Amino acid sequence: MFPQNILRIDVHHHFFLDARKKAKKNLEVGWRTPDENLPWRPQTSLAAMDKLGVQTAILSPPPISFTPHDGAEDRAKVRQQNIYSSQLRATYPSRFGFLAGLPFLDDVKGSLEEIAFSFDVLGADGVALLSSYGDGNSAKYVADDLYDPIWKELDRRHAVVFLHGAQTPSSTPYPHPWLGVPISEVPNETYKAAAHLVVSGKKRRFHNVNIILTHLGGSTPFLAPRVAALSHYMGCPLTPEEIIEDFKSFYYETALSAHETTLTAMSTLVPSDRLLFGTDFPAVSTKTAEWYTENLENYFAGRPLDLANIMRNNALRLFPNLGKSRDQYPSGGHRIDDQPHDGSQCIVDL
Repeated sequence: MFPQNILRIDVHHHFFLDARKKAKKNLEVGWRTPDENLPWRPQTSLAAMDKLGVQTAILSPPPISFTPHDGAEDRAKVRQQNIYSSQLRATYPSRFGFLAGLPFLDDVKGSLEEIAFSFDVLGADGVALLSSYGDGNSAKYVADDLYDPIWKELDRRHAVVFLHGAQTPSSTPYPHPWLGVPISEVPNETYKAAAHLVVSGKKRRFHNVNIILTHLGGSTPFLAPRVAALSHYMGCPLTPEEIIEDFKSFYYETALSAHETTLTAMSTLVPSDRLLFGTDFPAVSTKTAEWYTENLENYFAGRPLDLANIMRNNALRLFPNLGKSRDQYPSGGHRIDDQPHDGSQCIVDL
């Protein structure tokens, strides 16, 4: 049990409305969501938050991309998810914030419409994006030119973007059942998206967007120097120093990554005001989240101010409206039930 007076803010916290879809995806990528977390319901998260000393969790959809052929159905599902998240926040305003999901990003028009609805009607705290959209040779990373109108709108709004590595399999099988895609590939997908944003100049061009990289950026801290010199050599107009500078402009959250080794590397890349606390619950158990949280606390044991900033204050600066009640919610701010969700439908009290 962690002390409750720390009042942590967890910026990496998912919700699973479709248990069957999540279970199917687990089989495909080599992962096992803890049995006690499925079917998921709000109380599942609230109980874990209390155990982990988390005051507020910022919800984001699971990192599962819709297919490029869903069209109107895709838009409807995303809208339903976002309304659900906003209603969960209405029910527990001090316990939850939320990051809006967007349709398959190639649907630029639908994505722009959802950005407007999520921010202007639902009051989202930010948006959640995947590192790439699509499969195989047709996949596009988030800095693709097609997505520029989306980035331009997010830049205009000074939005927060939560960037999660996609569960993209390698061209070879993952090496062992204990080294599935979430363990071996997702961290590199986060790095590839971050590096794409940097070398394409999009991170610099859309500098008003505050981007959080999940899992301490995956392999980003270790590969950033490689990109700096070699991408410049290959033709990137940014100097190695400018490339490193742009990698330093991301925020990095600690879910499933906090350890003396990784935190030491991070300390040479960014100051502590660029670090945020995350757990990745309910994809993992509270026991797993506790292990990483203890590592984080132990590393910063002699720097209580830095620890307090990482656990809470940095997030409050990034999300100034977090925990504040809103006067209006869609459909009058109806509250939602606390029943488990089996995937048959996304239950919203409309």
